[in-house]
Amino acid sequence: MTQPILQVRDLTTRFRTDRGVVTAVDQVSFDVAPGETLAIVGESGSGKSVTALSILGLIPRPAGSIDAGEILFDGQDLLKLDADAMRAIRGNRIAMIFQEPMSSMNPALTIGKQIAEPIQLHQKLPWKTALGMAAELLGQVQIPEPASRLNAYPHQFSGGMRQRAMIAMALACKPQLIIADEPTTALDVTVQAQILDLLKDLAQRLGTALILITHDLGVVARYADRVAVMYGGRLVEMASADDLYRQPRHPYTRGLMACVPRLDGDTSQALVPIEGQPPDLTALGPGCAFQPRCALAQAQCRVTRPMLRTTGGRGLSVHLNACHLQETP
Repeated sequence: MTQPILQVRDLTTRFRTDRGVVTAVDQVSFDVAPGETLAIVGESGSGKSVTALSILGLIPRPAGSIDAGEILFDGQDLLKLDADAMRAIRGNRIAMIFQEPMSSMNPALTIGKQIAEPIQLHQKLPWKTALGMAAELLGQVQIPEPASRLNAYPHQFSGGMRQRAMIAMALACKPQLIIADEPTTALDVTVQAQILDLLKDLAQRLGTALILITHDLGVVARYADRVAVMYGGRLVEMASADDLYRQPRHPYTRGLMACVPRLDGDTSQALVPIEGQPPDLTALGPGCAFQPRCALAQAQCRVTRPMLRTTGGRGLSVHLNACHLQETP
């Protein structure tokens, strides 16, 4: 079994607001191995993006803080590094692809400058060499005539091309880990498939670990090796993608599956929505966060928080489920 490049242990991230303390990430633990794609899924507000920002040390302070846990990257706890040491890792050994490239790129700088700058900064190379590498990277992400595109500005690229440029920027320093936060949200279906195929191919070919944050279960089925399901800032289920789709064990995961139209079943069957609203993270009770929306909830679910327990598999492919009802479907 490949040694994980990233090990997150009991990560807890909170925000102090006028309405109270929001525990956006609540004792979350997971591993990612080189060349592996881990998908983190869940509804908006489940804590997916805050988990990613916590790994990168980008939680806005003083309102936000990481209050507990460890983030071990290549054996080094990122939470113990100072700002300069973290800056040397961010964008260099760990890169992030954000949801909307138009708001993530500087509209006043050329594409070439934005890709070449981290290469020059982290690898201490001459500017001309960095620009040449930027052109090569644009070619790797399948942008035509890459050398001539270096002088283009973000607004001169289509949405798909901007996202490819963001991937090129993420790959610039050959990172060991890439975090892709909803990388295809604003793209049409055809371009989505192209971008995700590209990311998966590059991750496997370069041995780069990939964390894919998404709410699209179709994307998960096709591209993920393992899946972590989050709800209310907590991990509720984790398994290999094959196991999760063959036998989802948590009621929330089953609810997510029931909301997705399928082409391999009875297409006349109505979709089953998850009733209710996501939880108020300032007022979570002592029990299961999903209990108010769960049709299977029992008295124990209201008073005792279920912890992740092994229900099958082993190693990085272990099937974990945080539910008092551990029976299989």
